Amino acid sequence: MANGKPVEHGYPHLETVRAAVTALYKRLSCDTVLTFATSLAPADVAFCDTDDLHLGAQRVAREIVRHFRLPDARLVVGFREMTHAANVELTAGPEYFVELNDRFRSHRRDIGAALAHEVAHVYLHRLDLAFPGTAANEILTDTVTTYLGAGWLLLDAFRQDEVSSQKFGYLTPEEFGYVLAKRALLFDEDPSVWFTSPQAYTAYTMGLAKARQDERQPPLTAAGRAGRRRYAHDRRHASDGRPAAPYAFAPGPSGDLRVSFPCPTCHQRIRVPVRGRVRARCGLCRTVLECDT
Repeated sequence: MANGKPVEHGYPHLETVRAAVTALYKRLSCDTVLTFATSLAPADVAFCDTDDLHLGAQRVAREIVRHFRLPDARLVVGFREMTHAANVELTAGPEYFVELNDRFRSHRRDIGAALAHEVAHVYLHRLDLAFPGTAANEILTDTVTTYLGAGWLLLDAFRQDEVSSQKFGYLTPEEFGYVLAKRALLFDEDPSVWFTSPQAYTAYTMGLAKARQDERQPPLTAAGRAGRRRYAHDRRHASDGRPAAPYAFAPGPSGDLRVSFPCPTCHQRIRVPVRGRVRARCGLCRTVLECDT
């Protein structure tokens, strides 16, 4: 939790974020991901100053547990002085103890954001899905929270002015915006109407532009003229062994040239023959892609 400290911006964790989206599809399946088409509603996690602190926190926790399809999980929420926003004790369940930072006693509007991240930890724990290392695993948790419809709360908790700042989670605001945009493009939703923070809205628009770039990378037919020229140049020099990320050329089993590139939806790499117009279907997320190889 960055509270009054400098907030990191940009996309320093982008490769881990993309790997997290791929890992989520592999662990859940495309069909299960699609069951999360409805995001957590603002009304479900609304928390005003007149609400009882503990009863309100338990109510919000139950709503987030319900959103993550964890009907038998019970969260017991408490408050104490701590450095981080929150912490959850990951046990065999079904009861999980969550501790929230004492500052939430007077900042109740952000309790939902903190609990969303912790419930996602429980969800991933039950899926037995984790990345090696604490930092990478926290990025996985933020990504999954956002991609499955609860992480817009974490982005909305980002607020900044001339004298103070607040941010939750391990992703930068723009990375939160990127993952949220990937979800929005998949489910055709507009999460920007839920933001109460102008800084969150700005980060989302930047993330959306970044996400749309994924859909315009060659060899996709939606690539712009500059991208097409670069791709054609790289294809001519494929035998030179030069790196040509995000796509790469390699000979196929019969010696024909093939190109591999990341799916713009799930980032699983797709491999197709280099032979002009090709329609490819991602085997992981089932996205149909129009390519000009």
